[in-house]
Amino acid sequence: MAPRNETSELRRTKDAKDLSITRVYDAPLQAVWDAWTVPEQVARWWGPRGFTLTTHSRDLRTGGTWRYTMHGPDGVDYPNVATYLLVEPHRKLIYDHGATDERPALFRVTVTFSESEGRTTMEMVSTLPTAEAAAQTETFIKKAGGTGTWDRLAEHLAEKSSGRTRFVINRVFVAPIARVFEMWTDPGLLAKWLPPEGTSMRFLRSGIAQGQSTLFAITGADGTMHVRAEYLAIEPPHRIVYTQQFVDEAEQPAPAPGSDHWPKTLLMTVHLVAEAADRTRVTVTTEAQGEVSPQELAALVAERPGMTRGWTGSFDALEGLLERA
Repeated sequence: MAPRNETSELRRTKDAKDLSITRVYDAPLQAVWDAWTVPEQVARWWGPRGFTLTTHSRDLRTGGTWRYTMHGPDGVDYPNVATYLLVEPHRKLIYDHGATDERPALFRVTVTFSESEGRTTMEMVSTLPTAEAAAQTETFIKKAGGTGTWDRLAEHLAEKSSGRTRFVINRVFVAPIARVFEMWTDPGLLAKWLPPEGTSMRFLRSGIAQGQSTLFAITGADGTMHVRAEYLAIEPPHRIVYTQQFVDEAEQPAPAPGSDHWPKTLLMTVHLVAEAADRTRVTVTTEAQGEVSPQELAALVAERPGMTRGWTGSFDALEGLLERA
């Protein structure tokens, strides 16, 4: 079973100057703290997808600083100096973020960590100087894919604990959980939002039920591909587990479009949590199933940015469909 790395997307709090994120990781507190504080681990997940990190120095103590540079996928470097105002090991970090040697910090971040039954809750509040600055920062973070940082952390923690490679993505939808669950389990609705932008989806067999399978075709400018999904578990309205394979029209295994080493079978876990009566958090976890070669795992890792773009487009379509409903 894939871990339930639950998350709340970036959101404005009652104080309009604050941006807040809450995330629950299937990992003990020590593992999450190490991921945050050991430079070699931080480099594996910090920043939006496609970014890399170089730490120049880090003095993890109250009054200490962390000097680092983020390298964007377009080759642009982003130097940063973070100053720690409070370091309480395994409990809390407070630091000023976004400074450089020429520019003061942009906002203050408070991160708290707590553990329950082997799972760790991370709560982060970023406080901006004004409500206008908070709104601008919120827009910038979403445009840059900054919330994907916490998906990358989930992937890193899973790999550290189990050695398994996963892709994780989440979104919060303004809709009741029963309605969002229906969007995943009604074939007519699923076909309206799941296919990548610029393509259409048509079911050839639509048995979305535990122990049954579906066969669908996705058609775009580059042709048609066929996908078979077998449903292993459906637990309304919280959980859906299925496998997914590229096949031909006769349902025989077929190569993945554009990849010679794509895993033959993917295990997909969809976890839904009601944050409120009209807010539903969805976390999708993807991993290779069965015997997997190093080349296939490398292909899955390399495609994480592309999968993020694809799921983001699908989630945008789902969001629009829910708004119109």
